[in-house]
Amino acid sequence: MSDPTGAANDNDAASPLRGSSRNDAQDAARRARLSELLEATARGEQTAFAELYRLASGHLFAVIVRMVHDRGEAEDLLQEVFTAAWRRADLFDAARGGAMTWLVTLARNRAIDRLRQQRETQFDDTVADALPDEAPTPAARAEASEDRLRLERCMQQLEPTQRGVIRDAFFSGATYSELAARMSVPLGTLKSWIRRSLMQLKTCLGQ
Repeated sequence: MSDPTGAANDNDAASPLRGSSRNDAQDAARRARLSELLEATARGEQTAFAELYRLASGHLFAVIVRMVHDRGEAEDLLQEVFTAAWRRADLFDAARGGAMTWLVTLARNRAIDRLRQQRETQFDDTVADALPDEAPTPAARAEASEDRLRLERCMQQLEPTQRGVIRDAFFSGATYSELAARMSVPLGTLKSWIRRSLMQLKTCLGQ
């Protein structure tokens, strides 16, 4: 005669293993999908970029908001992160790490940069002297100079309003909310301008 109690115990013992295996498979599939989408983004595929945003934005937003402690600031930074991801997706190398790790690194670096800007005026000379020397090497300066010239040429192809918005957004340190208020336009409109302008710049820089 079969022992129904024993059978139930066997099933209970096997069930967590099956669940764990299934979760591992799902996680692996998700990581692979994110890498595929980031590689497709590097080829300029906007539908892949949209799906990448849908799948990764929630986690990246959580990372950013934990660092800056301000949801509005985190929303601005999240868009900047994905703007950077769109422009720099060709630098992603799946052999060196997963897409989410790459995106989280972008998010953390952007948040740290923003925090550093906000606190810059609070540093006294003693604190500044204690900071490590981050001056670029001569080779890095030369490369940056060439990139800057290419960027300037592409910027000149933008409409004057677009060009001004991009300069203010990325070189003045102002938040998107501050820029929208300064220009008396809705925040969503400003973000759309920036998104379209950056796509145009990416196309120009890739030529």
